[in-house]
Amino acid sequence: MFGNRFDDFNLKGDIFGGVTTAVISLPLALAFGVASGAGAEAGLWGAILVGFFAAFFGGSTTLISEPTGPMTVIMTAVLTGMVAKYPESGIAISFTVVMMAGAFQVLLGTLKLGKYITLMPYSVISGFMSGIGIILILLQISPLLGHAAPPGGVMGTLTELPNTIANMKPNELLLGALTLAILFLFPKKLRKYVPAQLVALLVVTLVSVLFFSSDSIRRIGEIPAGLPSLVIPHFNLEIFTEMVIDALVLGTLGCIDTLLTAVIGDSLTRKEHDSDKELRGQGFANMISGLFGALPGAGATMGTVTNIQVGARSPASGMVRALVLALVVLVAGGLTEPIPMAVLAGIAVYVGINILDWSFIQRAHKVSVPAMAIMYGVMLLTVFVDLIVAVGLGVFISNIIIIERLSREHVRQVRAISDADGNIVPLSEDERALLDRAKGKLLFFYLSGPMIFSVSKAISRQHRRIADYEVMVLDLTDVPMIDVTVGLALENAIKDAQEVNCEVLLLCPNEQTRQQLEKFHVIDLVPEANTYAVRTAALEAALGFLEQG
Repeated sequence: MFGNRFDDFNLKGDIFGGVTTAVISLPLALAFGVASGAGAEAGLWGAILVGFFAAFFGGSTTLISEPTGPMTVIMTAVLTGMVAKYPESGIAISFTVVMMAGAFQVLLGTLKLGKYITLMPYSVISGFMSGIGIILILLQISPLLGHAAPPGGVMGTLTELPNTIANMKPNELLLGALTLAILFLFPKKLRKYVPAQLVALLVVTLVSVLFFSSDSIRRIGEIPAGLPSLVIPHFNLEIFTEMVIDALVLGTLGCIDTLLTAVIGDSLTRKEHDSDKELRGQGFANMISGLFGALPGAGATMGTVTNIQVGARSPASGMVRALVLALVVLVAGGLTEPIPMAVLAGIAVYVGINILDWSFIQRAHKVSVPAMAIMYGVMLLTVFVDLIVAVGLGVFISNIIIIERLSREHVRQVRAISDADGNIVPLSEDERALLDRAKGKLLFFYLSGPMIFSVSKAISRQHRRIADYEVMVLDLTDVPMIDVTVGLALENAIKDAQEVNCEVLLLCPNEQTRQQLEKFHVIDLVPEANTYAVRTAALEAALGFLEQG
């Protein structure tokens, strides 16, 4: 189960890493719990359950898993949507979606699809992550101004914004602004020793207790001590398709978030995580978290980097972190009672601002105009339409652009010549001499590189005047791969040549390419005697046919 993940166990480093990351996680878990609408306890138990079981079952050594900004945004949308439709069973349905998302992650890991999860253009990843950051910021506008978040997500918040501003509560806005000021202005030197989020939480809570009455400020209240209650999975056939889609979005986002963080962790530890095992571990953790009504989670970059920097070297640090948080909840839950809601809204806004990919936003227009357009398009679609639509369209358009660029490059690798002038193809002096002896009656059809469907038209264009030649040498020496469309294009080229009595010689020494041609039955069109493995032999045989003719 554990492989060699605990081989580098470091008692001091792992315990210190666990305690340190627990301190960092506490304000974030509270903020995400409140922001999601499930309550602060849901955020804390999410940090505990996901953190412990992802470390226990996962495939990384130092990854810290907990509720993250992106996961919270999606969970907020699921929870508010389901509760609005089904007030009595909406919460149970929402956490059933979390369990389904976990099961989806386990399935991806079991099918060994982990390595494919992050194979998407960076412009798409940047766009949807920045979009999620914007959503998180927009959803905290109302809490910052002293009101509960209105229903309807982003559009609901923007629709109610004039009314929210007109009725804002200055006391809470002041506390939220103070929180953001501390988070942005806290000295970098001190961040190494104490997280800015914890300082903001403690300082602003103290200010609220000293200068504001309990009635004038919305506060978290006491978190119930004891273990969370089980959530019985609840399936509603009327919206089952919607539940599946929500689970796929939540699960996929969790996979991307986790594996990108795991790659960052690998770069710091010089270790290599097991993507498939990590997805299974995250899936099991989210299934358990959903079963207890806690928020889903994923690999968290800030916690993971801090964990490594303070000396953690094994999954024990993640398990220690979860146990420390559990101790806080079970023993000191009453300490959360005076924490103002505005503080948690400020922390969530700060997280949203940090999620925005400022680095790429600043230089996208210099790197590539298409990449910039895709990034902003995905970002806007994420905010105002839907994450799945945004990512789907982004990946589709990116792939179309990439295929178009590859097509231009591959077309250059399709050459049909009848003399040896120039350096179009890699011919030796002897081979050039043989080609010159053909006196323009030999068509040397040369292809190189992977041949994908986009070059089929180029192949058709190059052999269009095949009737002008008596022999065609089809050279696939430098072709490592042929897809079905190119196979059919080559089949047409051979048949066209044979129809005008042009002798076809095939040069195909690459065994993999030859096997692909056999699967397409292209190889059957050329007599075995006309198939060669050496270019010189093929050209000499072509001259022999010309002399016979």
